[in-house]
Amino acid sequence: MKLQRMNRRALSLGALAVSGALALTACGSDDTGSSSGSSSSATAAAGSIKCDDAKGQLLADGSSAQKNAIDAWVKNFTQACSGVQVNYKGSGSGAGVTAFTQGQVAFAGSDSALKPEDVTASKAVCSGGQGIDLPMVAGPIAVAFNVSGVDNLTLDAATIAKIFDGKITNWNDKAIAALNPDATLPDLKIQPYHRSDESGTTDNFTKYLIAATPDNWKYEGGKAWQAKGGQAAAGSSGVAQGVKQTNGAIGYMELSYAKDGLGTVAVDTGASAPVKASSDGATKAVAAAQVVGTGSDLSLKLDYNTKAEGAYPLTLVTYEIACDKGNKAATLPATKAFLRYIASEDGQGILSGIDYAPIPDAIISKVRTTIEGLS
Repeated sequence: MKLQRMNRRALSLGALAVSGALALTACGSDDTGSSSGSSSSATAAAGSIKCDDAKGQLLADGSSAQKNAIDAWVKNFTQACSGVQVNYKGSGSGAGVTAFTQGQVAFAGSDSALKPEDVTASKAVCSGGQGIDLPMVAGPIAVAFNVSGVDNLTLDAATIAKIFDGKITNWNDKAIAALNPDATLPDLKIQPYHRSDESGTTDNFTKYLIAATPDNWKYEGGKAWQAKGGQAAAGSSGVAQGVKQTNGAIGYMELSYAKDGLGTVAVDTGASAPVKASSDGATKAVAAAQVVGTGSDLSLKLDYNTKAEGAYPLTLVTYEIACDKGNKAATLPATKAFLRYIASEDGQGILSGIDYAPIPDAIISKVRTTIEGLS
């Protein structure tokens, strides 16, 4: 499958500054400052955006994992379509789906596809239609750590599961030592961090553990954390902040949040070499995904137990959720214009430069066709 061409057209924060009319709400998220580049290429990208009749305020909520990507997209989009205000509130996937099914937002972001009961609920707000999943951005879930004196760390699925289930409690445990023979591991208590809110990142993280080490992870999957113990924090940014502040901590978060001195675990998948979280590794994992949605729905099935060389198994796909039919007339033009841009070659092209992965060509082309049919 041919992968989406990585267009590194830049995002200069200065050149893309939005007028004071734009208010971005950043609930449960950080600005990692990872967008960069030249104003000339940003202007070129903005020039390719079709605003059509888009105007007014576009409210959205959901995945905090994609919040940094959304912020970058909004800066480009609102430069071109100055009549639109985009307010994306990254409260988490669970909150986003709820807001969508209650008719509070034009679209939502979720790191998990809609459940059957969510689709049923969406029919009440999608007049004559239903909510559908549009895969728009992929990203590796980094297992980030903060352990004094340890710069590089390799773990396998079984060890990760035992750490987050409280079965391995010290950094010099023999199981960790066996995977890291060259590391000097301290006699230090492990402090695992997980999400306190309902999260698609949690859902994908636990799906990985269920697939890769079922004997060591006996919990059901889902957006809510189920294992006992550990520290809880809201949003990807909250988990990242907790790990940064705590020597001996480890947590899972979207890669763009694993900054400022945090190390990231290389995962031993059984391939010839352990794989670290990266945009390229996520792209290789998503390239093997299968579309399992029906009709206009484009939900994907990922292989969390992949052993392909260079494929990073802890990868999530964030979906933008919208009505296939029955979108509100007042927001439909802006919704289609914004989704059209982020699915475009220019919109996808910025992702690899800010620690995300674009959706492969064969899938994103279907997304583009579906967006044009929204009504």
